[in-house]
Amino acid sequence: MSRQTVISALAPAISVSCQILVLGSMPGAISQKKAEYYAHPRNLFWDCVETTFQIDRNAPYQARLAALNDAHTGLWDVLASCSRKASSDATIRDAKCNDFVKLLPAYPQINRICLNGRTTFDYWCRLVIPSFADELDEELLADVEIIGLPSTSPAHAALSPAAKIDAWRAALS
Repeated sequence: MSRQTVISALAPAISVSCQILVLGSMPGAISQKKAEYYAHPRNLFWDCVETTFQIDRNAPYQARLAALNDAHTGLWDVLASCSRKASSDATIRDAKCNDFVKLLPAYPQINRICLNGRTTFDYWCRLVIPSFADELDEELLADVEIIGLPSTSPAHAALSPAAKIDAWRAALS
């Protein structure tokens, strides 16, 4: 039986020209081991990127990140740290969110945040939104479109891969 392990988020992959920020909850075990966002071979995220931006999902990771940055799209996670068993979001405990009150002023071109899956959306609402406590902080989100999307994880099988890719293409376009 696997134990709860304390894990931390990967570094943000965000350029100064970022307009769309894609947020997951916390990278899974394979992504953590490789230090690459969406490294699980059955995760559909890079398929969505390939369909939307014509970035080869099989290109080297750094080339995919550079091409994604050229498409004004960045990657990060809602959570800064948590404890979790293996890669299961259902086992997340002691979640702490990243500091979006500091991030958004540093990247003022961000006008859309895409939340990858229900868990990400729930943590956004439960931990991140309350961190925008005063009116000045709330203004940071005033012109940012927040979009909840189906999880690209292979664990989320409620939708077909084609339906997931269609939803992501619409949100990233």
